[in-house]
Amino acid sequence: MRLLIVANNEKSSVKPALDEWLPWLSGRAEILGVEWTPGKSVADTPADVILVLGGDGTLLATARLLDKRPVPLMGVNFGRLGFLASFSPARFKSHFELLLAGKLPIAARQTLDISVLGAGASCDERNPVELQAHRRFNARALNDAVVTAGAPFHMIELEVGADGQGGVRYFGDGLIVATPSGSTAYNVSAGGPIISPHVQAVCITPICAQSLSFRPIVVPSENTVVILAVSVNPGTTLFCDGQESTKLENGDRVVVRRGDQDVHLIENPDQHQWRNLSEKLNWAVSPRAQRDEPSPGAKTSPA
Repeated sequence: MRLLIVANNEKSSVKPALDEWLPWLSGRAEILGVEWTPGKSVADTPADVILVLGGDGTLLATARLLDKRPVPLMGVNFGRLGFLASFSPARFKSHFELLLAGKLPIAARQTLDISVLGAGASCDERNPVELQAHRRFNARALNDAVVTAGAPFHMIELEVGADGQGGVRYFGDGLIVATPSGSTAYNVSAGGPIISPHVQAVCITPICAQSLSFRPIVVPSENTVVILAVSVNPGTTLFCDGQESTKLENGDRVVVRRGDQDVHLIENPDQHQWRNLSEKLNWAVSPRAQRDEPSPGAKTSPA
């Protein structure tokens, strides 16, 4: 097996772990190199597997650079949640042995292709050839595309539709278009639904909409979502996975389509969606019972 390693050296525990693992890994795989930040080697690598040491952010950055190549990613979590980087350092060696034996599942995660058309651009957003010819910005995302109001932080007016339908206008602080993989990120914090990664869909979630009746909606992943910047702030920005961004101006259209190539993630067989939600997000955890303790300042009897 040819192995490329991408490691996040901003996490203090990554380098000591890698120093320990490298001799062990070298006896089991051909190490093509170690990158401390994802770069050109990722896009050009002939690796069979890319080992990502860091957290979900490091894995997202690595996936973005693959440029539609189906190289599987194995993420070891040195961060906090680790929804995408699902392997733990404590059990890494045993899981890597399973990978070598071909016993770890590989899942295809859908991506987003995100384009921005300027106010003067005229084309059919659902036509990939026309879209490519007229767009001024393009990025890929595994998690989400987010439009945020930005400075001076006044409410902005957006119009959103899907697959030629809609054209719904609203005021608020922005909008999130999330994949199932990204549904547990900013989307869920903004009140959007959690979507199983095995469902082929995207979620459109408003950020602090002025209307109480504007709720998140889940649409098929084949739909083309179009967001029109009707009236925005000087600082209004489109973020793709929180890593690539561009400013938006009045009249710009953000076009979000399903990406041409999925990202292939090696999955931890010990992790399941329901367990992840319960353990990492405390999903459905009941409120703790109030302890029978005296209130501040209350008198207590001597022991």
